[in-house]
Amino acid sequence: MEKVDRLSPDLPFNGPLETGIRAVLNLYACFPKALDIQRLTALDYLIVRTSVLDGPPDLHPATPIVSPITQVRRKSVHAALRLMISRELVQQVATESGIFYRAGESSKFFVDALQSSYIRQLMNRASWLAKYSDQLDDQEFDKQMDQLLENWVSEFQDESGAAGSV
Repeated sequence: MEKVDRLSPDLPFNGPLETGIRAVLNLYACFPKALDIQRLTALDYLIVRTSVLDGPPDLHPATPIVSPITQVRRKSVHAALRLMISRELVQQVATESGIFYRAGESSKFFVDALQSSYIRQLMNRASWLAKYSDQLDDQEFDKQMDQLLENWVSEFQDESGAAGSV
């Protein structure tokens, strides 16, 4: 029997399954468009924090320290994509521009089977995000994410510019 690692209590919504569900919902909402890991990482954050884009109210409650899109989140999204690819819920697409991801053949059945209120709220936000981000080309989207990240970083810096003084 396989050993199951304990999940960190600090990451109740960021395990591979939870992150993978958000990825499938985001990709399903954007179908047939394929997205790269950078866009998926941003959408993983934004799907529960849509208010930062003047969208629907945040799905998760505010926390004292808002963690911006980081390498940690990117690694979590990457692990989640591997899990969802293994279940044919996500398809990996290699192009001249890089590696992209698209909703897999089984994603419609998966999304339709998810019926909880929380999942419906996630799907509504994924649909809103797909429409919102579809209006922006990659450069405009990246510029907006850079501005959000700059705001998050400056929130936690003291007057000398050193981070971590809260």
